[in-house]
Amino acid sequence: MKPVYRLDLEAIVRRGYIRALVDNNSTSYFIYRGRAMGYEYELLQLLAKQLNVKLKITVTNGVDHAIQQLQAGEGDILAFPLTINKPRKELIAFTQPHFNTYQVLVQRKPERWRTLTQDKIDAALVRTPTGLSGKHVHVMKGTSHAMRMRNLSDEIGMDIDVVEDTLMVESEGLIRRVATGEIEYAVADHTMAQVNAAYYPNLDVRTVLSMSQQIAWGVRKNSPALLQAIDEWLREIKKAPTFMVIYNRYFKSPRTSLSRMRSDYFSYGGNRLSPYDYMIKQGALRLGWDWRLLAAVVYQESKFDPRGESWAGARGLMQLMPETARRFGARDLNDPQQSIRAGVGYLKYLDRYWTKSIPDSAERLKFVLASYNAGLSHILDAKKLTEKYSDEREDSSQWDGHVQSYLLKKSDPRFYRDPLVSAGYCKCEEPVNYIKDVLDRYEEYRVHIKDDVIDLQAVQNSVTAR
Repeated sequence: MKPVYRLDLEAIVRRGYIRALVDNNSTSYFIYRGRAMGYEYELLQLLAKQLNVKLKITVTNGVDHAIQQLQAGEGDILAFPLTINKPRKELIAFTQPHFNTYQVLVQRKPERWRTLTQDKIDAALVRTPTGLSGKHVHVMKGTSHAMRMRNLSDEIGMDIDVVEDTLMVESEGLIRRVATGEIEYAVADHTMAQVNAAYYPNLDVRTVLSMSQQIAWGVRKNSPALLQAIDEWLREIKKAPTFMVIYNRYFKSPRTSLSRMRSDYFSYGGNRLSPYDYMIKQGALRLGWDWRLLAAVVYQESKFDPRGESWAGARGLMQLMPETARRFGARDLNDPQQSIRAGVGYLKYLDRYWTKSIPDSAERLKFVLASYNAGLSHILDAKKLTEKYSDEREDSSQWDGHVQSYLLKKSDPRFYRDPLVSAGYCKCEEPVNYIKDVLDRYEEYRVHIKDDVIDLQAVQNSVTAR
């Protein structure tokens, strides 16, 4: 057995970020209309803020596999909805419970169920554990569901054929397979089953298979300080309204969940980010970018609102100032197509400009994004300051820790009054954060949204048709 990775709270805080392992499902973490959401995700954001660190998300599948990743140091916290049980306590330390749930049988209602009375529906379904004798019941490998079904088989003195699916299947895959008729029965936690039953009305999730069980997160057993900090935070947040607001948003709002799950812009079921994806894909082809990167820029600028306007007068999807928009061919900034075309033109101009001095494309992207956000002149000032004041370790063609640091100095009179500075004062935390936010969102999109291979002419025809 490999040794368990060692990293506790002090080292995590010193490093500056906490890495969370999260499940791939419609309640824990997903993208909806370009925005990261989910019960686990929202709470993790609050936890990271409490610990004064950044949050880094790793999406994974299967409890056994996720525990192995946690032990190997690929995550610091296992933010799955884990059922607390003895075998898992041998491997990980559980946090304070989040809430209680219970296991239910997922099965299809009989044909023409809408025309039947509830009594007739019940008569056609498995309503007691003994009704599972000889039946094939699918569970995810390594879960408490598998353990419960084996124990249940012993309790009723009958054989239940427990089929353990691969540990890499995503957690809601079994529910979907029951709904589509691929398998007959599966087991799920009641909270997740209820959310999915709203989306698949042909499912029945009323047959209870377990007593109430506690749901919690997990950390390595050699991280006691981290565990204590999480527990203290959980105890406090559960006293405030915030916790129940988040819980109700994902588990007690069936209409909202149904609307989200039916949307093309819901990453768990669709592959779209906005109504403007075709235009964004066309613009990305012009730039030579992954379209999801350009989409991350558009979301950061306007949250896909074509009529958004900033305090400074920037408008539209790409939040261009009127003079910049006119320079790159846009007359009506509320027109999504004009805004994207002009924004792409400006990004292309910035990329050509920085190509002269920043040959590395990944590094150049940061200069382009900073220039788009703060203006080219401020970034040029920062580059000149780096060249003037840098020591041998600093490089004016590198962003992180080099030009970035001198951009932040432009709020200091000793630097913004330097004769070589042309754009003057700048409170430049915003462009620094802007780069991080765009690139982090791009990584989220890469995880959840497919990079379609598209035909430029097909995209052009679609845009024209709109």
